[in-house]
Amino acid sequence: MTGEAAQNRKLFEISGPDRVHFLQGLVTNDVEKLSSGLVYAALLTPQGKYLADFFLLERGDAIILDVDASLADDLIRRLTMYRLRAQVTITPSALHVSRGLGTPPDGALPDPRHAALGWRHYADAPGDTPEIDWVAIRVAHCIPETGIELTPDTFVLEAGFERLNGVDFRKGCYVGQEIAARMKHKTELRKGLTTITLKGSAPVGTSILADGKPAGTLFSQSGDRAIAFLRFDRAKGNMLAGDATVTYP
Repeated sequence: MTGEAAQNRKLFEISGPDRVHFLQGLVTNDVEKLSSGLVYAALLTPQGKYLADFFLLERGDAIILDVDASLADDLIRRLTMYRLRAQVTITPSALHVSRGLGTPPDGALPDPRHAALGWRHYADAPGDTPEIDWVAIRVAHCIPETGIELTPDTFVLEAGFERLNGVDFRKGCYVGQEIAARMKHKTELRKGLTTITLKGSAPVGTSILADGKPAGTLFSQSGDRAIAFLRFDRAKGNMLAGDATVTYP
């Protein structure tokens, strides 16, 4: 077993008889899938833009919400605002989450985003095992990370949420659903996250230029590969990100 404690996460328990119906009307994925394992989902603005991404886990008579600590306070405020008269209680959870590759511990569940991300395990005690180069794995499979590729100006389809099993188009309405559905039924996305080849290095957030025109933004990097947000109509030939050369595909 190879894994590590998932740092900078906060876990909450969503309980009450309306918990499934409450979340079903808010988040991008189908909460009914909880009976089959972890669900990866997001909360969007009414304009269809990203607010937070998280995992949901069914545990007894409650749903555990696992979110990046930097987003936790605002996410819980928003969920509380949407609660209205729903019979739902949201409280901090005492559970800890760890993640890893290889043989999973008893009770661990596959990361629903991609098989290369291994498993996640929720337990009373924190995990403590060797570190893993998750950035290299994310770059190899173009998997966005909270606070890096996933920022408040993101549309989740441009971030690859359909490929990452983070959105369901058959579940019915949720906040921002109309915009997501409209983007889904376009003939093709004109911009989005993709993996590029990089010669040199540049800070996360560096603008990518093609013939002197803005063509995108550089994000996570590993070796000579990186995740970038590109305007596909301009992503041609050798592009520049600071002093680094970018090529796509």
